[in-house]
Amino acid sequence: MIFRFVFYISTFLYSAILFSQSEFYETDNIREININFYDENWDHLLDSLYVEGEGGRILANIEIDGSTYYSVGVRYKGYSSVSVNYTKNPFNIKLDYLIEDQNHEGIDKLKLSNVIQDPSFLREVLSYEVCRKYMPASNANYANLYIDGVLWGLYTNVQAVNKEFLIENFGSKYAPFFKCNPEELNIQIGGENSNLSNTHGTDSADYMPYYDIESDFGWSNLYHLIDKLNNAPNEIDQVLNVDRTLWMHALNYSMINFDSYIGYGQNYYMYLDQANQFNPLIWDLNMSFGSFRLTDASQLFYGGFDILQAQNMDPLVHHNFISVAPRPLMTSLFESERNRKMYLAHIRTIVEENFLNQEYSTRAESLKEMIYQDVLNDTNKFYSDDDFIMNINDQVSLVSSICPGITQLMDARSEYLSSYPGYFEEPTISNIWTSSDGLIFGNDVWINAEISDATYAHVSYRFGNNQRFVSVEMFDDGTHNDGSAGDGVYGCKIEDCSNSVDYYLYADNDASGVFSPARAAHEFYNMNSNILSGDLVINEVMSNNVSIAADPSGIFEDWIELYNTTDFPISTNNLYLSDNPTNLLKWDLPNHMIPANGYYVIWADEDGNQGEEHANFQLSNTGENITLSNADSTLIDDVSYQMQNIDIAYGRSPNGIGDFTMLTPTFNSSNDMNSVIDDPAGIVLIASPNPFTDHLSINSSSSYSINDLYGRRVMKGSDNVIHTSGWAPGVYFIQMDNGRVAPVKLLKIR
Repeated sequence: MIFRFVFYISTFLYSAILFSQSEFYETDNIREININFYDENWDHLLDSLYVEGEGGRILANIEIDGSTYYSVGVRYKGYSSVSVNYTKNPFNIKLDYLIEDQNHEGIDKLKLSNVIQDPSFLREVLSYEVCRKYMPASNANYANLYIDGVLWGLYTNVQAVNKEFLIENFGSKYAPFFKCNPEELNIQIGGENSNLSNTHGTDSADYMPYYDIESDFGWSNLYHLIDKLNNAPNEIDQVLNVDRTLWMHALNYSMINFDSYIGYGQNYYMYLDQANQFNPLIWDLNMSFGSFRLTDASQLFYGGFDILQAQNMDPLVHHNFISVAPRPLMTSLFESERNRKMYLAHIRTIVEENFLNQEYSTRAESLKEMIYQDVLNDTNKFYSDDDFIMNINDQVSLVSSICPGITQLMDARSEYLSSYPGYFEEPTISNIWTSSDGLIFGNDVWINAEISDATYAHVSYRFGNNQRFVSVEMFDDGTHNDGSAGDGVYGCKIEDCSNSVDYYLYADNDASGVFSPARAAHEFYNMNSNILSGDLVINEVMSNNVSIAADPSGIFEDWIELYNTTDFPISTNNLYLSDNPTNLLKWDLPNHMIPANGYYVIWADEDGNQGEEHANFQLSNTGENITLSNADSTLIDDVSYQMQNIDIAYGRSPNGIGDFTMLTPTFNSSNDMNSVIDDPAGIVLIASPNPFTDHLSINSSSSYSINDLYGRRVMKGSDNVIHTSGWAPGVYFIQMDNGRVAPVKLLKIR
């Protein structure tokens, strides 16, 4: 019998989605959009822009569910789905094209697809709904589009993968961000396209025709990813979220979505997250469920494949056979046997949660019933009413191919995948528990589970979204808090824990692998406990920031600096900041790990659209109270700051432990100001006190200059004592005239 003495730690299942999503994309609602173009010949103008490839837009007003927006920019969307011969073309609508910050429910760009390759009208919406269970993916629903009051047809309304999407799913939007689609002239049928191979050269500029940068910088980061992927795949997890990549491949192969990386090496995004890993983002699912069956760049299906071959497509074809065109995002990752087992475990989860249980079929029928009359009313659609009605279950002939019925494909596909080697005979993981000698913060925590039929197991954990998951092996050897050796209870220890830990379990045997929770790492377990007063402090506050530090958007905003006074990492998960003493839980901090003796700056600008580090309140320059609390409202720290002069901070001196005083701002660094200039030949200048009031004592071996914050010279000399009563309060800089070392910052406080 195993006796478990367990210290209780709150443990929950969490999803990696950071923010709630707009109701505008709620799947079970059909939106109504009316475009009123400024030009009567709008179709000719859009055709011309498309043919010329200039990417320009024309002006229109737009009404969305009764709300009107003016001077929006409209162009066609995509390549293969657009034609000057079509009546029903797809649209890309930019709401803030001329009017800054114009948006609908926080959305500034609409992407309306014309459903050209899908007689069922279901593929895109249904596929995105499946994908969102396992990785960040766009929301999608339907919209009836009117142009100048005339019904143009039923469109799919897909959430753009843009900076708003990045904020929603990653909490940031300024990191390197790429759309992985080659320029139209560089698309190669069955070729390389945006496949992340290193064949284009050793200069990041060689890759510009094949990837579209959506951020202000990042080409060197992308080439670093390509270099690691092709030349050092054993180190790829340093720069790539491998698990999320395996999920993308698993979704594409399960649903036969080959207009993607696994087929044409395109139609996906890459974003560098806070943990410095690139994350793939799935995109353009309008030809999923086998609507696209051209080459997959492999030895077997370079010439394309039929419906029977789609039903029985080997999910490891690029591992088991030859890749005619390189696909390193698969081949390099699949070199690892454990990666292959993890990948097949993800396929098992997708198949069991969506297809074997017929959930997808029930959902498809529900969506079909919802849009039925709207599809019949669409006189510009590319297919007949009978095609729409049939294609949920039966194949429909297209101009150049046959579009399989969704259930025709997926029922057979599910049967094939569920019998694929590596899908079955997996271990089982159950009864997970955690234990500690006290609060988890700063302590070691044991994680245990009952695991059967396994030869290997591990726990993957992190202390915040800015950390990668790292793995610790679990053992059933009687020495890891796991009872007796060989009793089926596994254990491992996470040392020096933070106050919040995200974690999941994985186990495998010779046949296959399994995760707990099954949707890891998109979902994970979390355990957390409170931190005590003094562990994390409000270290510095700046409510009158004119020129000291700009946020990532380049704006000088109010800020609050937190400082970890301990020797252990602290997570801000389940911590709250507030400027209202009657509402201590006003703003929920993001899940960010602050290292031991480290700093974390929050922008108090009431602008969450800039990222997760932007609080929902601003600071009053007349002074107010700021609190830092645990989720149960126990107080960790608070400060009442005074009115501040321009570019003067209010912070602790000595750093982290002292009383608050006016001081020279030390953004994201220690408040203990250096008052010494250290020349390579020795210490040559000491200034004291710092901060100062009516005098400065200078011990200097040579002449010096003192300038104010704006670079204006206040004095030049070599005096030992300077009377400063006539100087204005503020920041000053003292510089040795030899110019060999950096200046020292001084602060006059009154």
